[in-house]
Amino acid sequence: MIRINGKQIEPGYFPDGTLLIKHFTKKNEKIHIDWQYENNEELLVVTFLTRHLQDKGIHDIELWMPYVPNARQDRTKRPEDVFTLKYFCEMINALNFSKVHVLDPHSDVTSALLHRVEQMSVKPYVEEAVKQSGIVASKDIIFYPDSGSQKRYSEQFQFPNAFGIKQRDWETGEIKGLEVSGYLPKEPFNVLIIDDISSFGGTFYFSALKLKALGADQIDLYITHCENSILEGKLMEGDLIRHIYTTSSLLTHTHEKITVLPVGYR
Repeated sequence: MIRINGKQIEPGYFPDGTLLIKHFTKKNEKIHIDWQYENNEELLVVTFLTRHLQDKGIHDIELWMPYVPNARQDRTKRPEDVFTLKYFCEMINALNFSKVHVLDPHSDVTSALLHRVEQMSVKPYVEEAVKQSGIVASKDIIFYPDSGSQKRYSEQFQFPNAFGIKQRDWETGEIKGLEVSGYLPKEPFNVLIIDDISSFGGTFYFSALKLKALGADQIDLYITHCENSILEGKLMEGDLIRHIYTTSSLLTHTHEKITVLPVGYR
């Protein structure tokens, strides 16, 4: 979904399938393009709109892109790997935005590749998840699925915490199990799991299984970017995970078990 200063852009199509886009903006108006990613075609829409505005003499244009497409491909390991994040960022940089606002990118590589980037703080969204989940620092914990997320988030939140050490089949990428390191209360405790992104939710499923075995009672999950594929995973089954909190950066479907927190230019 793409909005310009809060107004949704709804492109049409010519008979050959190419885009038909119309937009009128006053010449001296400051522009905020809010891109809530749904598909790759939207990059073309953002490009055409931005070039159109620049041709009309408007150059103070900010892009609000909470979810950065291609952020998972932030490195290459084999000669055949295509560094899609690098090339995507080059396309965004070529549009010469005055600022590019992103939220909780998958790694520091994204911020290094984008020009004039500003990272929105994830803290208010996590704090809202903490509030709604009802966990308290005196008896509950925050759990990070790996040491990377623990390093990324733990200094922002004054909560006892633990993190996971995944046991993975490196041939298939499948998670076989998980060990826990860090603080665990002796009495039954509630948990909020925190991470940046989820597809089917396998990491969080195994994390919750292990935490239950270690004495956890209620387990909730916060993920900044949630793909629609989460609805096809095991997290939607039963009550292993009580509730999921995410932002509106990526998820387009609804589910009674998921609370979506609005994000983007307002």
